[in-house]
Amino acid sequence: MKILHIIPSYVPALWASGPIQPTHFLNRELVRRGADVTVYTTNIDNYKTLDVPLKNPVVIDGVKIFYFPSKFPFWYWYYSSSMRVAIRDNIKKFDVVHITSVFLASSFFGGFYARRSNIPYIISPHGSLMSEPLQYHSLRKKIYLFLFEKKNLSSAILHFTVEKEREEYIKSNLRYKDSVIIPNSFDSSGLNISVSKDFFRKSFSISKNKNIILFLGRLTWKKGFDTLIPAFQKVARQRENCVLIIAGGDDRGYKRKIEELVEQYNVGADVIFVGELHGQYKVAALKESDVFALPSYSENFGMTIIEAMYCRLPVVVTKYVGISDVISDTGAGMVTQKDSDEIAKALLCILDDQKYANRIRECGERLVKERYSVAHVTDIFIDLYQKICYNPGNATV
Repeated sequence: MKILHIIPSYVPALWASGPIQPTHFLNRELVRRGADVTVYTTNIDNYKTLDVPLKNPVVIDGVKIFYFPSKFPFWYWYYSSSMRVAIRDNIKKFDVVHITSVFLASSFFGGFYARRSNIPYIISPHGSLMSEPLQYHSLRKKIYLFLFEKKNLSSAILHFTVEKEREEYIKSNLRYKDSVIIPNSFDSSGLNISVSKDFFRKSFSISKNKNIILFLGRLTWKKGFDTLIPAFQKVARQRENCVLIIAGGDDRGYKRKIEELVEQYNVGADVIFVGELHGQYKVAALKESDVFALPSYSENFGMTIIEAMYCRLPVVVTKYVGISDVISDTGAGMVTQKDSDEIAKALLCILDDQKYANRIRECGERLVKERYSVAHVTDIFIDLYQKICYNPGNATV
């Protein structure tokens, strides 16, 4: 089976790790099982370009990756003329096309040429078509959907990571050929790194007697800092030994807004911005923290939550996080409304009751190992690929 995966950014890019990491985990496992996987992507990593060979294949973990230069003036559309030509000229060589993204050049041209060549294709929107993201720049997105994306979506098998994502898509009245729910895959190897005791605390001068509340993710509006900061203020008033760690890269200058919230709620002495964390710094932060908080407005899945649970870190998330229902049903964390009082109470509950916190740790770790392993997720995708490859044109899943 020959699979073409089209995605705007790919490893070693770090910015859009939410879709990039599970996509590479999947592709690597597919190759290990005998599939021929090719990736078409650009050389963009947020506001940087990757130092990678262009147009000629690079093999990473058995996956053939073609990086194409993107120089379009409005480059956040990730347009690459050479990538468009490669898709047009080579798409008939593949049995199935898997597109990870919407609203970008890669998804538009991938869907367009797949339809024109009668090649079955899957689109993984990774939350971009949920109600909250669609309301952001809503007029622009409505126009784009009408002019470009509608035909792509209506002819695609849509891959959603959770039922909540599919439900919100259906409510938007957008069409699709068929749909499937498959969770993101998780590979624990990047977190199985040994670090010295208190490595993170020593690196950022955090006292041993401080309880660490950790946020890990992009610094962007949808992560819910307007709720997290006032919630932390309430916690700090009751527990003087708490510190909030904000770890992640700045998304279009939003860090400044967070700093204003920190100043507004007068918690600057107990909030530490540590930037993006990778490798041993990330592992140490997850293992040395006391509770993980993600009060998002919208989160189709939440890979950082999976990482936290694997590292036995209790999680507090809002009901708008895609896997919140699973977390609630399995007792793998605490799920709240998007309300600072509720989030503060949940954080304090975990900090004040170690027996309860330990029960959450055990449930979270078990959930990740049972449902989100690469092997389990790849089994489901292989079945999907085979169904649409051997019944193109009218396949249903």
